[in-house]
Amino acid sequence: MPKLKTKSSAKKRFKLTGSGKLKRKHAFKSHILTKKSKKRKLKLTHATLVHKSDEANIKQQLNLK
Repeated sequence: MPKLKTKSSAKKRFKLTGSGKLKRKHAFKSHILTKKSKKRKLKLTHATLVHKSDEANIKQQLNLK
């Protein structure tokens, strides 16, 4: 059986935590920042976890299962 390639886009966007969950960054923080409030931009700065319903799909793209 040939080696499975990981999706390059997924490997750039997601990291695996020590407990096996997937970490991601928030969207909407790259441009057009003048109209967004300071509070909103601060909340978008911090990383968060991928939702449980999306985890299986992303792990498949990363060939973790």
